[in-house]
Amino acid sequence: MSLAAAEGPVYVVLWFDTEDYIEPASDDAALRLATDLTGLGVRATFKVVGEKARVLEQRGRTDVIRALGRHDIGYHAENHSIQPTPAVYLRDMGWLDGAAEFERREGRGVTDIQRIFGVTPSCYGQPGSSWGPQSYRALLHMGIPMYLDEGSHVGLRAQPFWFGGLLHVFGMERFLVRPELDDDSKSRATLDRFDQVAAELRAKGGGVISTYYHPTEFVTTEFWDAANFAKGASRERAEWQKPKRRTAEESERCYRVLTAYVKHALGVAGVKFVTARELMTLYTAPLNPKVADRALAARQFRERITFLETKDGVYSAAELLQSLLGMKPIAVEGPVSRAESNLRSGEIPKAMFDRARMDTMNFIERNGRLPAAVWMGSERLSLADFAATMAANEGSTAPYVTVQRANLEMEKYISDDPVKSFQWAIHPVGFSAPGLLELARLQAWTLKPAVLRDALH
Repeated sequence: MSLAAAEGPVYVVLWFDTEDYIEPASDDAALRLATDLTGLGVRATFKVVGEKARVLEQRGRTDVIRALGRHDIGYHAENHSIQPTPAVYLRDMGWLDGAAEFERREGRGVTDIQRIFGVTPSCYGQPGSSWGPQSYRALLHMGIPMYLDEGSHVGLRAQPFWFGGLLHVFGMERFLVRPELDDDSKSRATLDRFDQVAAELRAKGGGVISTYYHPTEFVTTEFWDAANFAKGASRERAEWQKPKRRTAEESERCYRVLTAYVKHALGVAGVKFVTARELMTLYTAPLNPKVADRALAARQFRERITFLETKDGVYSAAELLQSLLGMKPIAVEGPVSRAESNLRSGEIPKAMFDRARMDTMNFIERNGRLPAAVWMGSERLSLADFAATMAANEGSTAPYVTVQRANLEMEKYISDDPVKSFQWAIHPVGFSAPGLLELARLQAWTLKPAVLRDALH
């Protein structure tokens, strides 16, 4: 077998947040980018803001709509930066009401993109850092199966992962490669870094490199929203100011930088450009079709509660929990709240524990999500302590079950900085959203690495 055949594939996801509905020149930039990439034989993912799609229609830019339609169409929020942005209105909401509110506010844009472009968006990504995990439930309900963006809220080994039922390309760290548009003298160093990370991924069996831009960057020197909505500001449409423009020469330099990057990547062995829609077909499904071995699941939960990688695939903590319960795993959400254990005794009668096990299975099957706590009569175990206790007593025939406290290792993949994670020029100064990160920690039961189906042949 040749070295090339033994190495894994490297997929480059090139995506554009197509959002500026104030500066008409951004329409031409989107057209130019889509046309140039089509000429190079590369399909990108254009994440379109709902208002941007409507403005393209209103301006009669059927040429832009057609050109973008030859690529993959994703979604990038209804209005992007008009307050309240997603993290602002979701900050004090729970899992269920937040999901309903996200769909109420953002659903119009999805419907208009379906009407204007003729497709359901392949993916979603938040405006700026205005992220909220409640969006996951809403996105799945709207038929959007992937989260494509960048941020520090959650990440797993700087590669794609499953979280909340969505495939994520997020938190890509060193595998986020983005040549500097304003200084083409730095391009050589960026291309060298591309070669290095591509080689690293090939050696590991394959993976993804993420690259993103905004069409407006190619024609303006400042972002359209920073010019109008900075620091939580609200401004009526009649008062909107256009962002400062680049010169024609500066724009051409930007296009050259991107074209050179794409051509370079195309020439690297084992590298292929893919869209978000294509990437969904390259990774195994979020639910492992093979039920996890109960002994392996118990061993894992006795030590730590997190995902498990085995020869039969990867299992989320939620899948392992269901295996321990004795049920065939289904796709579930994490708990909607956190509960603390309040048992006074360190032992539970086995008959009572078995009734609690059956009740937990019924809750999961009925609601499609995990409970926050499991009741033992009038007392309770947190879900995590229940899982660890079940694991510690797996196979035991003793008349009492010994309580085990849990090690929730999976939560380490969620940011613990509620200020830095949400820093964005459009958010109010000092904006903080610890509640959103707490909801994400609760959903970490669904977190696991994504696994490529096949290597290049």
